[in-house]
Amino acid sequence: METYDALLASITPDSGETRTILDPATGTPVGEAPVHTVEDLETAIETAAAAQPAWAALGHDARSAALLKAADAVERSAEELARLLSREQGKPLNGPNARFEVGACAAWLRATAATPLEPETVVDDGETYAELHYRPIGVVGAIGPWNWPMMITVWQIAPALRMGNAVVVKPSEYTPLSVLALVKVINEELPEGLLTVVSGGRDVGARLAGHPAIGKVMFTGSTTTGKAIIRSSADTIKRLTLELGGNDAGIVLPDADPAAIAEGLFWGAFINNGQTCAALKRLYVHDDIYDAVCEELTKVAAAMPMGVGLDENNVLGPLQNRAQYDIVAGLVEEARDSGARILLGGDPDTDQPGHFYPATLVADIDNNNPLVTEEQFGPALPIIRYSTVDEAIAKANALDVGLGASVWSPNVTEARKVAARLEAGTVWINKHGAVDPRVPFGGAKQSGYGLEFGVEGLKALGVPQAING
Repeated sequence: METYDALLASITPDSGETRTILDPATGTPVGEAPVHTVEDLETAIETAAAAQPAWAALGHDARSAALLKAADAVERSAEELARLLSREQGKPLNGPNARFEVGACAAWLRATAATPLEPETVVDDGETYAELHYRPIGVVGAIGPWNWPMMITVWQIAPALRMGNAVVVKPSEYTPLSVLALVKVINEELPEGLLTVVSGGRDVGARLAGHPAIGKVMFTGSTTTGKAIIRSSADTIKRLTLELGGNDAGIVLPDADPAAIAEGLFWGAFINNGQTCAALKRLYVHDDIYDAVCEELTKVAAAMPMGVGLDENNVLGPLQNRAQYDIVAGLVEEARDSGARILLGGDPDTDQPGHFYPATLVADIDNNNPLVTEEQFGPALPIIRYSTVDEAIAKANALDVGLGASVWSPNVTEARKVAARLEAGTVWINKHGAVDPRVPFGGAKQSGYGLEFGVEGLKALGVPQAING
């Protein structure tokens, strides 16, 4: 285990171009990130391709054992990783934030190592015998986001490594230090050259997505960038797993208890300050309990402390970057100008440092308002009335995205009937955004394609091979 300063020093370049990363809560420097080039990417891919065959030859048991050791390494450096993540991304140490994210990295490494994947007998009728196997792809490119930079990187690299692939990671330009540090720690238990981070700009990402030596690209981010990756991957027929933008709907049925569900609704929407692809981003509440839900949700939100992430008392932090702050602020102002009612927030202190935008609840808003139809990706939740369940389902399904959704009711049987009618890759009952490493996760419509997690996630990082005879 290293000290925080030693960990940061270990990922600070001795030479070459660097870029200063600033703390989004204070505006002070966190550290210097390397600015890698396309030439650096070429070297990383060549090294990964050379390391991959020996790693593949080890087999599932040995690779899983290495992932378990990597999980131990993450836990040994957990507090240092969490502190760096808090400073660079902005999320507080406590709550479902930095320490939670680092813990999830270790948990996903272990779950991925423990997931069985045996050859599947697909035909055995006395005349024909056929099995389905999954072979390594080769070198996988992993392009990650800035909202959960460590956790989502592990979502990408753990199954890729387990299936016998090498991985080249391209982190977001907003949060490269977190990923560099995480990979540095994981690499303590992996063969040299197998897992590499290339911390570059858009040119590096574009080359990674189109590189002929990359057999698969895993990407989490915006739908716009996902479409660009699809286009750039076409010439080499790359396999893709794309987890793209969402604008998740939640439907509160009329028999729900407003006080009982208020905290769950809050964290479904405001986890990571709303900067989560599968966060609750538009809430549909039946007329009968609309005012009560608004009241109870406001009580919960008003009690949540926001501030600098290293302060142990805070559970909400700043938005990670000014561009996202401006998007959220603009959408809230547009909603206010339209006549929507601001229940809480909407009044940022522009004199304080950092990208802090208060937790904001907006009621009595039209379903066609941009705060409802566009993904805000921040701490502003629109609450929309509905009169019939059919109306709520139609509104929830009206957009061209479908990552997640949720239904809230004490009657789970009825909630599941509503869930079955929603166009989303995952529908939660009485919770929202609770991902599980054993449960496949992926989007519908323009929220992407391909599955992560569990057995299906492992299969997505292999090449299926049928052996017949």
